[in-house]
Amino acid sequence: MTTQPSGADETGEAERATAPGRPGAPAAERHWWAGHEDALPGGLEWLSGRERARLDGMRFTKRRNEYLLRRWVGKRTVAARAGLGTDPASLARIELLNWMTGAPYVALEGVVAPWEISLSDRAGCAVAVIGAAGSGAGALGIDLEVVEPRSEGFVTDFLTRAEQDWVRGPAAADPGLGRDAAANLVWSAKEAALKVLRLGLRADTRSVEITVESDFLGDGWARFTAARRGGPVMPGWWRRDGVYLLTVAAQDELDPPTVLPGATDVAVATPVHSWVGNPLVTPGE
Repeated sequence: MTTQPSGADETGEAERATAPGRPGAPAAERHWWAGHEDALPGGLEWLSGRERARLDGMRFTKRRNEYLLRRWVGKRTVAARAGLGTDPASLARIELLNWMTGAPYVALEGVVAPWEISLSDRAGCAVAVIGAAGSGAGALGIDLEVVEPRSEGFVTDFLTRAEQDWVRGPAAADPGLGRDAAANLVWSAKEAALKVLRLGLRADTRSVEITVESDFLGDGWARFTAARRGGPVMPGWWRRDGVYLLTVAAQDELDPPTVLPGATDVAVATPVHSWVGNPLVTPGE
């Protein structure tokens, strides 16, 4: 079950590309981790001074919640991958900062760490993918979406003609997928690929075309490819866990990411929008 390419998050939460592409290189090992906002620490001692200063400038609850959730998930991912502690003091030593472009990077005690990392969150759940910089897959991109209805206008405006045909045809007729899941899957794969390109949603989503495969591996991942018009073809993996869809893309070939210990089981995670009842932060909070 595929679309046929015709050529070819939070915007800017892309990843830092520190290694050149190496076509034909062995797939590099990558890991992922997930967390739900219900498990966020109660205090803010796990943030660094710079992270806390940025948080203090945010007045919209939704933005603050998402910022905290992504930082916590990113820190826990680094800690799990590097064998570091997860107490507040240890997590405060790990910083998730951003380059001028918006791309996140990891710093340990103020020194930029040799990791590639990408972050995404949706409806109270966040995910991160991590790997050692220069180890083969180049830049990484991750995206998380909820399977929800997508209008015909959405499909027409943001998907290529080949993607539209697949979403409305073979995918809609597939009892294991369906139209809405397929539309969200294509959108998610585009977001992951645009993070690899360090463009985010500043780019036309139709400039990248997604080819979806449905042959699942035993660990729940299936392949997709993202072809940039006039540019590279990026490999990727996707999975569905409960109401969530997760996609990961890379600059070069990569194996399916392996989940790190302690991660939330996304398959049973409940989407939440806890900011709705309190959209603005009260001064002094």
